[in-house]
Amino acid sequence: MSFCEHCISGIRHEGTPEGTYEDINGIKTYVATPTTDYPKDKAILFLTDVFGLELPNNPLLIDDFARNGFKVYAPDLFEGDPVPANALGPDSTFDLYKWFPGHSPQHTGARVRKVIDGLKEKGIIIYGATGFCYGGRLVFDLAFENIIAVSVANHPSLLEPKDLDTYVEKSKAPLLINSCEVDGQFPKEKQEKADAVFAGFAPGYLRTYWDGCEHGFAVRGDLSNPKVKAGKEGAFKASVEWFIKHLK
Repeated sequence: MSFCEHCISGIRHEGTPEGTYEDINGIKTYVATPTTDYPKDKAILFLTDVFGLELPNNPLLIDDFARNGFKVYAPDLFEGDPVPANALGPDSTFDLYKWFPGHSPQHTGARVRKVIDGLKEKGIIIYGATGFCYGGRLVFDLAFENIIAVSVANHPSLLEPKDLDTYVEKSKAPLLINSCEVDGQFPKEKQEKADAVFAGFAPGYLRTYWDGCEHGFAVRGDLSNPKVKAGKEGAFKASVEWFIKHLK
């Protein structure tokens, strides 16, 4: 297990989240609901980076998905103990390696599955999932079990090359990867490996690439940088289009 220097870097975005928190099968969950009619048997699972729901960037982005017609559920992956927002600062001494063992993908993945079990009781039976950094790992794990019908991974973390092979072998979920130029977690070598492994993947595969962007751009990017702003907005647009096309 390793992280890159950009795993806990980025910019805090401004705005007021509009969703609500609900207890779903014992898990605190941020919920964003479209203002227009939407399919009641489908939902998107939003799986955050290590900063969790406490960083406004995540709820604000969840709200944006809801504005595009999707009911969205974002479980509190870290039980109120995410990486603190002040770790984004260049002078932060936060120890990610000390924090990680208590917040492994195995533990947080079990929390996501509890939320899914609760949503099934509400009649929601078809799921898409979008994950950012850490959350991208969880998207892959859910796809391996075909719990989700559509996958989006944004600058995913904690993936090994063999995970790409496993995805093709086991999953039926179309996969979109939003990648970038500078990414120690999903660098050029892994990007090219993904393109090779997913060539001809019948359910569907697409990888976007954003020049001038670095790991975290789709959720924590500096929007005063034109290339980063274009990358964030482009990755979001690609994700919405992917869900519209495949979440049926």
